[in-house]
Parts: sequence; structure tokens; C-alpha cells
Amino acid sequence: VYKRQVLDGDEIREFLSAGLGFSREDRHTNVQRIGFVAELLASNGVKALVPVIAPFADSREAVAKRHAAAGTSYLEVHVATPVEVCSERDVKGLYAKQAAGEITGLTGVDDPYEAPEAPDLRIESHTQTVRESASALHALLTERGLA
Repeated sequence: VYKRQVLDGDEIREFLSAGLGFSREDRHTNVQRIGFVAELLASNGVKALVPVIAPFADSREAVAKRHAAAGTSYLEVHVATPVEVCSERDVKGLYAKQAAGEITGLTGVDDPYEAPEAPDLRIESHTQTVRESASALHALLTERGLA
């Protein structure tokens, strides 16, 4: 039986990173905290799925290096969705709030997002079905001995 844990970005922000804002430094700190927890879980045999927005390449690289130093597996999956599609989907209403001038600092809109140059997997969620995306992820995990 495989042990698995999802580290949800919203839950992490609420409980582990409460008090952090959305400055570059705070976003970096948040990603490092999540990376630490993921590596801690991985070092104890728990596969962690970490669906978070990590907008800066240096933050993602630091997490990858932490895993490499510990000898734990790390895969970067980039869910590449154009900002226009995110705005149409707008699950949390953030794009509408940004468009109305109620919020600023929305990643990829008026705050930077550095797309991964060479992720282990790139999912084009605007052209792939959920089933196709899941199959591609499962194939990668299987190939790397992590399924």
C-alpha cells in the first residue's frame, strides 16, 4: 500500500503560511515551506502531490535541490494553461476581482509567472482532457517507478 498525501496550496497558506502576503519574498517562503514538508514526507515514504502555484524559477529550483540532497524523488509537472483560459474558468473568482480592480498581484496577470523551461511533464489543460492529463501523469509516475 502506497502512502500518499496532497499538500493543497490554499490549506498550506491558511495553516502553515498564515500571515504571509504575496510579495516575491513571501511567495518564495511559502514555496520553500511547502517544499520542506513535501521532502519530509518523501523521506518517510509518503508520496506528496503538491498542486500549488510556484511562480518563480529560483524557488522551484531550491525545492528540487532540497529533494536531490536528501535523495528523495521530485517531479515538476507544469499545468500550462493560458491566462485567458484561467480567467474563463475563474474557479475562485480572482480574475473577476482583479478585472474589477478589487485585487492586485494576481499571478500571470499583474504579477510575474516564470513558466518552467524543462518540467518533467507539461500538461496543456486547455487542449487535453482530464483523462488525457491524468494518463500522461500516471505514465510518468510509472516510468519513474513512483506509481
